[in-house]
Amino acid sequence: MCRNITELRGLEPPASRTEIEAAAMQFVRKVSGLSRPTGTALESLRAAAVEIATVTQDLLDVLPPRRQPPPTVPPLRLPQVRAKMAAAKAGDDGGTGRHPS
Repeated sequence: MCRNITELRGLEPPASRTEIEAAAMQFVRKVSGLSRPTGTALESLRAAAVEIATVTQDLLDVLPPRRQPPPTVPPLRLPQVRAKMAAAKAGDDGGTGRHPS
């Protein structure tokens, strides 16, 4: 589990809903101490992440622009992650023989 929450303010282009929800889930997993929740715990974490994502979007919408971009690239913008996501959307297993997850 990551130790740091991804900074989303000041990104160009601005953070997408997917990036905001991923950061919210990262936060929820961290504060709950559950890195691999199942069943009702998973549903509770997802519901909390959706609420946090909504509040985060509202916050990002009203904050002033940054003078400089964040010091790190959000994980969903890394080329290897983008390629994996594109393969999963296309139904491609990337040659691994496994179903994308």
